[in-house]
Amino acid sequence: MIELGWPVFDPDGAAVGTVAEVRGDENEDIFDGLIVALSALDRKYVPSEVVGPITVGGIELTISAAQVAELS
Repeated sequence: MIELGWPVFDPDGAAVGTVAEVRGDENEDIFDGLIVALSALDRKYVPSEVVGPITVGGIELTISAAQVAELS
């Protein structure tokens, strides 16, 4: 359901980045998390535990943009 390039937002609706990769196993219906591109050179792994509502065209996280920046 999630597509590359979709915008990713923090709980306040501020843009964090875009979906660069979806991690998991589609055949087993397992969603592990996302690789979010914060910029052209900065990508962060966001575990599924902090992914909130997923709607067509966008994803909301349960953590702030500052917390995403601290992820590895």
